Amino acid sequence: MNETIQLLQNHRSIRDFKDQPLEREVIETLVKSAQQASTSSYVQAYSIIGVTDEDKKQAIMEISTQPYVKDNGHLFIFVADYNRHLELAKRKGYEIHFDTTESLLIGVVDAALAAQNLAVAAESLDLGICYLGSIRNNTKKMIEILELPEGTFPVIGMAVGYKNSEGSFKERLPQDTVYFENTYPEFEQIEASLNDYDESITEYYKTRDENKRQDNWSEQVVKKLSKMDQVRKDIKDVLNAQGFLKD
Repeated sequence: MNETIQLLQNHRSIRDFKDQPLEREVIETLVKSAQQASTSSYVQAYSIIGVTDEDKKQAIMEISTQPYVKDNGHLFIFVADYNRHLELAKRKGYEIHFDTTESLLIGVVDAALAAQNLAVAAESLDLGICYLGSIRNNTKKMIEILELPEGTFPVIGMAVGYKNSEGSFKERLPQDTVYFENTYPEFEQIEASLNDYDESITEYYKTRDENKRQDNWSEQVVKKLSKMDQVRKDIKDVLNAQGFLKD
């Protein structure tokens, strides 16, 4: 197994960082690595905002409610971005259409691919990372904080920094429940593997060093998904206000 595969298979989220900002050279290396991610049709429909202003970080932390949003080496926000394309189109006499569902997907996927490249680059430098979906708790406020123009939308955040701890390793779903060849299986074909996985995760939660609890994967995710109609209900309206999903 080579070093890259070992790195990918050893990923864990880090939420405890040293009070040490990332050096400029490190930031530039991480962003350059992010930029080399694949992008749909070379559109590059994303931008990355590094947040260094303490007041802005405090405001974002209040949205996310997670202290490591503020206490880290550097905070990155990945944004689906068609604003530069809009401005180019005006100057070149074109009308572009980023208000379709497909355009939104392109921007979100481009931003996610860039984020994952940055995450892998950071971990290769022995930095810790933690993705921050919590920035979408109030996307309207995030847009105000970052002064995001038309054609942009904050997709995901990432806290990066020098680690205070190594975090804990969370086992992923069994491969036979996520990788299928040629067709999608009946649920009964994967149910036994999922039950075994639940037992393994129950043991993990009981024995890990911090935040021990009685839980398993299926109960946890089904409970969460049963409440998804109650959370972040403003996102579609904010997307519309930014010019997305108007088709």
